[in-house]
Amino acid sequence: MARLKPPAIIVLGSGATATARRIAACYPDARVHGLRGRVQAGSGATAADVLFDELGAHLRELYASGTPIVALCAAGIVIRCVASLLANKGAEPPVLAVAEDGSAVAPLLGGLAGVNVMAREIAAALDVPPAITTSGELRFGTCVLNPPEGYALASLAQGKRFVSDLLAGESTRIEGDAHWLDDAQLPRSADAQRAIRITPHAWDGNIDELVIHPRSVVVALTDGEDAAQRIRDALAAQALSPLALAAIVAPAARMGDEAFEQAARALNAPLRFADVADVTDGTNSANGTNAAAVMDVKDSHAAPASLSSRALLTAALDPDSEIADSASGVALAVAAGPVDVNTIGRARGRLTVIGLGPGSADLMVPAARAALDQATDILGYATYVEMAGPFRADQQVHPTDNREEMQRARRAFELASGGRRVVMVSSGDPGVFAMASAVLEALDASDAPEWADVELEIVPGVSAAMATAAQAGAPLGHDFCMLSLSDNLKPWSIIETRIAHAAQADLVMAFYNPVSRARPWQLDKALDIVREFRAPETVVVLGRDIGRPGASLVTMTLGELKSADVDMRTMVIIGSSTTREFVRRSAHGAPREWVYTPRWYR
Repeated sequence: MARLKPPAIIVLGSGATATARRIAACYPDARVHGLRGRVQAGSGATAADVLFDELGAHLRELYASGTPIVALCAAGIVIRCVASLLANKGAEPPVLAVAEDGSAVAPLLGGLAGVNVMAREIAAALDVPPAITTSGELRFGTCVLNPPEGYALASLAQGKRFVSDLLAGESTRIEGDAHWLDDAQLPRSADAQRAIRITPHAWDGNIDELVIHPRSVVVALTDGEDAAQRIRDALAAQALSPLALAAIVAPAARMGDEAFEQAARALNAPLRFADVADVTDGTNSANGTNAAAVMDVKDSHAAPASLSSRALLTAALDPDSEIADSASGVALAVAAGPVDVNTIGRARGRLTVIGLGPGSADLMVPAARAALDQATDILGYATYVEMAGPFRADQQVHPTDNREEMQRARRAFELASGGRRVVMVSSGDPGVFAMASAVLEALDASDAPEWADVELEIVPGVSAAMATAAQAGAPLGHDFCMLSLSDNLKPWSIIETRIAHAAQADLVMAFYNPVSRARPWQLDKALDIVREFRAPETVVVLGRDIGRPGASLVTMTLGELKSADVDMRTMVIIGSSTTREFVRRSAHGAPREWVYTPRWYR
């Protein structure tokens, strides 16, 4: 069974939060997700860590991301919500329904991902029996088709047939180390026709065998040209299964080579890099215990030779090595059991710059949440880092002051160049007056080759201007500009010039950083410039803390606007000459005010 993400525990009302917290205690990094309007945000016994607006969309997003779901509601509700996604049984995460009072625990989906294991764990915490209905689990006490992390089932279809035969009365023997089955109540017989085989060698189609592959094969090669096919050919020549592949090792000098990246993706295998000097002098962390004993399988007819992980990594960097396959340029080695890839070379580091959006979790783009989930290290201004949490115990958090952007960016590259998966956190969109520019400036100014090897990605977010505009309607519906009134990084004279040009051009303007205690006069000065070109009745939108608790939205005119109406957490949107405001009242509802800028221009 692969290592699962922490589960999302779903509650639809505050009456279920006590049970949810009892379940969350079983999983240190689990988070309670509550329906907005029925559950309050917070970390207390009656609050939720994350709020969502619509159950079906939220469950489908969690399911699609592979997040285990524990829903404290009727099983039928959960099934209907995710029914459209039930296409691949082998890829579904665990999904369970639990009674709000904790009186029933029903595993629904994810039998091959450990849902019944979770059901037993949760049921034990709630002191109730789990409602397990899987025949194999009930008969044998475990899911035979759900091997532990580091192992892969050769064929799910054959596995189902095999388990059906055992349920029908056939017996089995075990060939190889299947320690996780030691306590299983399997019908065993030393001379049984059917066998559970633990082997890196490919399944030959024998219907009497259930084959499980330990991820124990490591391949090493010097160049990435057609690497995926060359690796497949080398594995096939030794009758080894691609499912047994534990890692691909390449020279550190080729880090960032897209050909190696493509091969790793095609074979669904981790990609690791090593320097020949590190390998030969023993300074590299690759020389770990899990990779210390490997066998040469280049010639299957020869007696296996004992090799060290150091020798294997040397082969990755030296095509003339005695264990390299001269025909394919691929070196193969097999360990006695699953290989911990963290003991081989190092991974390519990754730095992802994300925006949290305006503040609410439902306005964070999924790619940003995925980056946070995968991160080893999270950096950013302390307030934004706190908003991005909570974090797992194995994640390192590096909060800093708001004025330490360049130091923060350099630290991120230092961590990522060491093979870490680093996330740089901004609010809003990282490319709008935020950390994306600082990260690129740090890279531009550096000549460190290891920084250039870092996989750098910038994930867009919902900016404060966009979030405020969406609340008001569509004031940015035509040409607009965004201006920061902070003169910390540019002279005030430049700000004045840009405001004047934007106002004269009749652009809608979104003001970031409008006032602060250190510069309370600048907004008034900016408004004086704008009023030279805009009429007093020009529509203005003020959005404060949009997307966060206590958010407020106010519409007024330019003539009414005063600097006292604004603080540092306010987004100021000043309309163009065509921006308009109107009010509509539904038959039974309160009046609703809308602001928009037409797409046409007179």
